[in-house]
Amino acid sequence: MDFNAPAIGIYIRIVAIISLLLGLNDAARLLGVNTGATSPLTTLGTAGFVYLAIFCLARLFAAVGLWIKASWGAVLLVGATGVELALYLAGNSDVQMTAFGFAIRLVLVASILIIFFLRLRMLRPRHRLALNQPLGDWTYGAQTDGQCRYRRRRPRSNR
Repeated sequence: MDFNAPAIGIYIRIVAIISLLLGLNDAARLLGVNTGATSPLTTLGTAGFVYLAIFCLARLFAAVGLWIKASWGAVLLVGATGVELALYLAGNSDVQMTAFGFAIRLVLVASILIIFFLRLRMLRPRHRLALNQPLGDWTYGAQTDGQCRYRRRRPRSNR
């Protein structure tokens, strides 16, 4: 995906900030900020602690990737959040989240998917215009085998 368009760039930065805040919230849960004297390992369980650590790191790295407008940040965010939501919806007791956290994760996945589909929509007219455009003696167009390549135009006969 090309995130260099100004409007998409601002939208991506907002998604990156949301991803960063969600990752930092998960990191605080890993450190046991709100649990008092109770260890987060006993609160979450071993599997829940490992899941939360993986999702936390993935979201933090995705936030950095989105901030620098790299496409791997969007892929990482959709992958990690999609797996987390799938585990939660499947009823895995190791993945815990509130209704608000579930809604935020849905918004993150939906926003990245919207950007992906908008980018595809923006690319389609550009490629359609580029086909069969004359380039001097050369033209770029579709062949009978479905491939697009440059070919020399045939000279017109003077009949």
